[in-house]
Amino acid sequence: MKIFSAAQIKQWDEYTMQHEPVSSLGLMERAATKCAEWVIQHTDLNKNIIIYCGPGNNGGDGLVIARILLLRGRKVQVYFVDGSQSADFKSNFERLLQHNISPVLLSSPDLFPEHRDEDIIIDALFGYGLNRPLSGIADVLVKHINQSKATIVSIDIPSGLFADKSSKGNTIAEAAHTLTFQIMKLAFLLPENAPCTGEVTVLDIGLHRDFYNHTDAAFEITSHKTIHNCYSPRKRFSHKGTYGSAALIAGSHGMMGAAVLGAQSCMRSGAGKLTCYIPKCGYAVLQSTVPEAMCVTDENETHHTSLRLKMQYDAYAIGPGIGQSEATVAVLKTLLQQKPARLIIDADGLNILAAHPSLLGQLPANTILTPHPKEFEKLFGKAENDFDRMQLALDKAKALQAYIVLKGFYSFIATPGGKGYFNPTGNPGMATAGSGDVLTGILLGLYAQTSDPEKVVVTGVYLHGLAGDVAAVEKSEEGLIAGDIADYLPRVWLAIKKPEYFR
Repeated sequence: MKIFSAAQIKQWDEYTMQHEPVSSLGLMERAATKCAEWVIQHTDLNKNIIIYCGPGNNGGDGLVIARILLLRGRKVQVYFVDGSQSADFKSNFERLLQHNISPVLLSSPDLFPEHRDEDIIIDALFGYGLNRPLSGIADVLVKHINQSKATIVSIDIPSGLFADKSSKGNTIAEAAHTLTFQIMKLAFLLPENAPCTGEVTVLDIGLHRDFYNHTDAAFEITSHKTIHNCYSPRKRFSHKGTYGSAALIAGSHGMMGAAVLGAQSCMRSGAGKLTCYIPKCGYAVLQSTVPEAMCVTDENETHHTSLRLKMQYDAYAIGPGIGQSEATVAVLKTLLQQKPARLIIDADGLNILAAHPSLLGQLPANTILTPHPKEFEKLFGKAENDFDRMQLALDKAKALQAYIVLKGFYSFIATPGGKGYFNPTGNPGMATAGSGDVLTGILLGLYAQTSDPEKVVVTGVYLHGLAGDVAAVEKSEEGLIAGDIADYLPRVWLAIKKPEYFR
């Protein structure tokens, strides 16, 4: 799914009106009808519904919703705030009056209604076009709404939330549900806005498909269909050499689990051959837990001190559990000097880069970096908000000609070409030790098989999250451990062979 800016969404509305064709009022009726149907399906008949409308088209949506709910026998109260009213707001205001409902103008906080805990509040004050913080009566009203324990349903976007930039410090409606139109908004995908968006439902209001198909977007949510299209079935006469050779540099005394998880997930991701380069202390551990992998040991018992691997592998990954001793730093430096064409750096590898920033300039093109937010901050500095951090990731990806996976819910993938991908799979149960090591192994296994880093990173992050989702269904989020993610990879491969996936 493409993620359009607020300006592009406005253009999409206009394109639909011109090319369908449909009037602005007709499109508003269509969108509001979808919202009203959702409310009818998800609320009890006896609930009191309070609708707050702004003066623009978002408020117009609210007026149409009120009319439809009234005609369907629902108990509805309508309030509005003053301002420069749009033509469609005025038209629907008049239509509502014809049904013997007179919306109440909230000119003072003294006129604000009281809310019962069981009420449904529909927030139709301001939509995606908002470009400045709420002020005056609207600001006070949203604060009043947020103080209630009623269920808040925001139309298109919670009032006070900017679609394309940070809203930190803004007064924002704290929705339990957001009913948004046609596509997700960028603001919904960033952690700082989670407290106000609630459960987001995308309603198809029939905007013209040609605009979507022929308009570029800076951001995209990876779809199952995209991953299905990336999938290449194995050829009948292939052999293990067909699927690449991978090298995993991982583990240290007390941290061999990271190497095990990375090795298991690499093999479960289709790599033809895997060699693990580990300290001597890990030899028995690796050979007994991942017999499919070959082992080469460092001369040191507890950690890496040299790089004794031949540079003959298709892809390399370094970092999980290696520690940050000076000798291990030298190992990473040696690897970078060899300029491997396909390289993944994670965990302690990232910490070493952060402690020795000059090494960033030595990264080969198309290196994949997989930091969580704290590692990202150590590497590239602190950002004031999630939007700035996202842009920083894009800037660094371009400057380093690298791919950066900023891990989290809706993991963000920054590419050197400026495109940003959000990953829709994954769940809070994956916030557990070793989950990142599994991702490193998946990426390594895929990178061994193809030289296309964008395909590798988008597919790998999706598979990782989907394996966690499938595992959580049977194991629960609370009971999920990193090894489960690797164990469920075979099921995920079966799932992506199909063009659609139903959870």
